[in-house]
Amino acid sequence: MLAEQQKKSRILRQYELLDLIRAYNPNINEDLVNRAYVYATKMHGSQLRASGDPYFAHPVEVAGILTQLKMDEAAIVTGLLHDTIEDTEATFNEISELFGEEVATLVHGVTKLTQLEVTAERTKQAENLQKFVLALSKDIRVLLVKLADRLHNMRTLHFIKKPEKRQRIARETIDIYAPLARRIGVNKFASELEDLAFRHLHPDAYEAIYEQLETNRIKYAQSTEDVVSKINLLLSESDMHADVSGREKRPFSIWKKLDKKSVSFNEISDIYGFRIIVDTMLECYKALALVHTRWRYVPGRFKDYISVPKTNGYQSLHTSIVTSSGMRLEIQIRTEEMDKIAELGVAAHWKYKNHSYGYHPDENSPADPIEALRNIFSILEDGGDPEDFFENAKLEMFQDQVFVFTPKGDLHALPRGATSVDFAYAVHTGIGDTIVGAKINGINVPLRTPLRSGDIVEILRSDVRKPPPNWESLAITGKARSGIRRLVREFERQEFSTLGKKLAGHALRRLGLNPEDIDLKVACEKLKFKNIEELHEALGRGKLTGTALAEAAVPGFVRKNALGEARISIDNEHGSNFLKGDGLTDGVAIHFMECCSPLPGERIVGIQKGEKGIEVHTIDCDKLADYEDNEELWIDLSWNEEARKNGLAVGRLRLTCENTKGVFADVGKIIANCDGNITNLRAENRKEDFIDLLVDIEVADNKHLNVIAASLRSLPSLIEVERLRSQD
Repeated sequence: MLAEQQKKSRILRQYELLDLIRAYNPNINEDLVNRAYVYATKMHGSQLRASGDPYFAHPVEVAGILTQLKMDEAAIVTGLLHDTIEDTEATFNEISELFGEEVATLVHGVTKLTQLEVTAERTKQAENLQKFVLALSKDIRVLLVKLADRLHNMRTLHFIKKPEKRQRIARETIDIYAPLARRIGVNKFASELEDLAFRHLHPDAYEAIYEQLETNRIKYAQSTEDVVSKINLLLSESDMHADVSGREKRPFSIWKKLDKKSVSFNEISDIYGFRIIVDTMLECYKALALVHTRWRYVPGRFKDYISVPKTNGYQSLHTSIVTSSGMRLEIQIRTEEMDKIAELGVAAHWKYKNHSYGYHPDENSPADPIEALRNIFSILEDGGDPEDFFENAKLEMFQDQVFVFTPKGDLHALPRGATSVDFAYAVHTGIGDTIVGAKINGINVPLRTPLRSGDIVEILRSDVRKPPPNWESLAITGKARSGIRRLVREFERQEFSTLGKKLAGHALRRLGLNPEDIDLKVACEKLKFKNIEELHEALGRGKLTGTALAEAAVPGFVRKNALGEARISIDNEHGSNFLKGDGLTDGVAIHFMECCSPLPGERIVGIQKGEKGIEVHTIDCDKLADYEDNEELWIDLSWNEEARKNGLAVGRLRLTCENTKGVFADVGKIIANCDGNITNLRAENRKEDFIDLLVDIEVADNKHLNVIAASLRSLPSLIEVERLRSQD
């Protein structure tokens, strides 16, 4: 097989490409295709691919692949020209002038997608997928040309010498391109992309599965022929015309089952299956009845995708039977039109009509398969981190589905394992944002209850937009998760902004300023905030102090307390100004230790550390046990009057409170009313019912901090208030 891979490909001739197009489009514009073929050959000139082939062989092969989808002339010509703007001196204007604006726009779209693949970093890949989906949402042909481009590149991937580059391209193919192809129903491309990527990502596993399939193909050749003959006889006896063929499970599909179910190759029961193509939908069900009459079917293995098609438009009946020898076989039953859609997906009904390229269904055809990507498009609207989008989009592309109904009978397809929260966001983002409960088949159920096909789901709503507690366990779809993340961001932003607004007013008044006289727009400009709301949010989150706000709002402002006395933070730099005791001399270094965080008013002791200076601890600090046998190091210290009048120290409290709306604002209000200044606030261990807040507060002394703690305990939502010594 390796020797086969290393052969150079034969270049598709100009007349051969025209013949492929004529097979489904007799009215082909030969002149347009011929000119594009010659132009691509000329522009790529002497460029070579890694295989040694002339570079123009690649766009020609891409055009040939597109004929398998029966694409229109604009898409075929785009396939021929898709690398000219990127890799040659051709320009958009030149392409537009020679081949028309429509072709130029498509080539430009494919070029932009190609440029997104330059980097290998995962964070860039996440951003690329965002841009990719945004681009393809404007014209599906951009995606189809790109899929054909990727398919031919994967067929020649073995010519690339660097293993890490082959791995990156294969991983990107299996993570993005194959799922997108599957999502829009182009299974013909998706299956080959998966197998080619699998071959490079897990070469040993691929070879083992391939060899086992080769062995089984010989072993079961006669058995499969016998089954085909029996099915044909069964249907012909009922005067039904049918095309019956055997099919073999592909290597990547087998690998997924081996990996997911932890079984051996010989334990997989559906490696071989059969496809029955009949003339009408009614005959599909008639053929199913005949098969079930002739062979025993496997319970739980029957799926009706005709009555309820997949979101990509796929329709078929699936069943598994057990032969007289005990062999399990999967059988798919569909019409010729359904089979066409199963292979070509979105390309089956997208064509020109009235000079417009778009979805033009035949009678009784399913909905436009491009709708399968709508949820992925909507994730873009919620913003957020590109990594979140990457994971959410992958969630949308990879899941199996369940089909549930609204009380009015509207049908919604959701991934298996989806909950009422996923359903609410699938119906409408506004419904998801306000969900508080759900009824399934008329019965109240917890929001985390998985939905099952056939369920009727009624959403119970609130007037308040608020993320449900513990939402991570309540949603599995990308659309719901991105919607909830957006709502959480908005909710937290509002909480912090409300708190920051209160803190701003208090901080300014406390420093002798009237908030009504201060134009915060000046502070916004100086501190580089977009607006006052963003400034308040930063203040609420502890990213901005009240002092910094005042200094930005009133440049040159000297901080004063209510009595007009200058206040200085008690820190290691100014520590000696606030202490008295034997052993203190001018210039001695003072270190207020974080292990106990001394506050004015607390009993303190100093430990002489030689040239390093003096460590200041509270008298009950556990660290003092290390110096019990070295009394000569101990220094008696106390706070002077200056510390009580003009000093400001920072104390830390841990607050355990109910996780209710407005709790941040309530805490901020109490602290502000007690003349405290929050310098930092951090939420920890946020659960469904409770939340821990770590609050750093600028206070005059320990009594001041105790007053604040006592006042906080009066809040009904507060469970516990604890003084933390360490500032870590």
